[in-house]
Amino acid sequence: MIDDLLPATVSCADTTVDDVPADALFPEEASLLRTSVPKRRREFTSVRVCARLAMADLGLPPVPVLPGPRGEPGWPEGIVGSMTHCAGYRAAAVARSSDVRALGIDAEPHAPLPENVLESIALPSEHRRVLDAAERGGGTGPIHWDRLLFSAKESVYKAWYPLMRTRLDFEDADIEFDWTPGPTTSGVFHARLLRTAPGAPTAFDGRWLVRDRLALTAVIVTAAA
Repeated sequence: MIDDLLPATVSCADTTVDDVPADALFPEEASLLRTSVPKRRREFTSVRVCARLAMADLGLPPVPVLPGPRGEPGWPEGIVGSMTHCAGYRAAAVARSSDVRALGIDAEPHAPLPENVLESIALPSEHRRVLDAAERGGGTGPIHWDRLLFSAKESVYKAWYPLMRTRLDFEDADIEFDWTPGPTTSGVFHARLLRTAPGAPTAFDGRWLVRDRLALTAVIVTAAA
């Protein structure tokens, strides 16, 4: 599903099951899971299987994908990418850095955020827009704009961090969905970045999709941008 949000220069792989071989991990990866609970092991393993399938589509050999200081995946030289996992879905997307400067993907269960979470992740302007969109309706069935906002913020962070190597908090991006009245299950969004730093991007554009009880978002910055 995530490939519907990304251009042909990005290679994607996803899965809805965790049926992976026992030897799917490299020793360096497996060593990170010695004390992990089964759920964490399944997520970690299946999303890396997706990552290696996506890299294979680019003609790359299988390599370990180890987490960095902030949990970001470590890709081979000349490759950018992003991974995501939630209940019932895993995905990875990769591209050559000659085509794409930054990439972020996220998947979430398409359901309302838990109580009080919206207030903790949304700027006042975003909060108003989410409530307004919910009141006006739209979508084929209810669209949970609060969950989409959370997912979009995650995709923005995943695109930002490899570029800047600094933290981007929830309040550092003001996200606005291009909401059009009428039945829809997909669209675009714009993220105005409020964190200032030398060479920092000022905005990201992204796309969103609701399908099969999932909310998916993606941000891509092309090398020409």
